[in-house]
Amino acid sequence: MKQQVKKLGDAELDIMLAIWQAPGPVTSTWLQEQLRGKRDWPLSALMTTLARLADKGFVLCDRSTRTNYYSALVSEAEYKTRESRSFLQRLHAGSLPSLVAGLYGSQAIGDADLEELRALIDALEGGKADG
Repeated sequence: MKQQVKKLGDAELDIMLAIWQAPGPVTSTWLQEQLRGKRDWPLSALMTTLARLADKGFVLCDRSTRTNYYSALVSEAEYKTRESRSFLQRLHAGSLPSLVAGLYGSQAIGDADLEELRALIDALEGGKADG
């Protein structure tokens, strides 16, 4: 049975974004460098957050060498899909038109964004017709 993935806090998300962009497993020192300027944490705070991410099932810590290596157990796409669905359900009762109308009405998105959405929908529908 697949473990239910918990929500990431802002600091945890920053770490996961860095891990997801990495070409392979990373060290805490590498993460600390990647987060410099955004989150200038002492190593102890970073290690505590990494341990929390491991407890939540987001990262695997490989302790087989003298240096710990961290890798993602949850993919970026999987997390974004889950969080997007949750957001849409909680704030818009699952209604995508409600979300788009709200963003458009508040001018958070404009006509160019709507055209891009139309093109995406057309492309997605075109893919269905081919399949």
